[in-house]
Amino acid sequence: MGAIARTIRGYILWTYDRGTIHYDVMVTLILLFIFASPFLIKYGDKLVEQNLHLTGVMVMPSAEGEFVYQIPASAVQVTSGEALTEQLVHVIEPIAGEVTLVGFNPVLDASGKVQAYQVRVRKR
Repeated sequence: MGAIARTIRGYILWTYDRGTIHYDVMVTLILLFIFASPFLIKYGDKLVEQNLHLTGVMVMPSAEGEFVYQIPASAVQVTSGEALTEQLVHVIEPIAGEVTLVGFNPVLDASGKVQAYQVRVRKR
């Protein structure tokens, strides 16, 4: 019984030299735990679902330390009001992180229809 206790004590205190069978067993057990534990233990982790907009958003720096994002009109559903600003920020935040909306201007075509929005933002 004393030999078994010494062996277990040696494993716990990591007293075996490199190249011995006991050292190889300890390293094998550690590697087995690292690679097998995600399959055997349910950690409850999940991938974070990102709301990525597959749009043609262009980013340009501004002289005032702000950024100008040109967002196509097809990327937003609302055409005016507070909901429009929320949607513009909602399109920009997955790209830039948390931002503060400074202002925006609609880009019109020859017939007066909104083609895109130029949105000026500042990073928080």
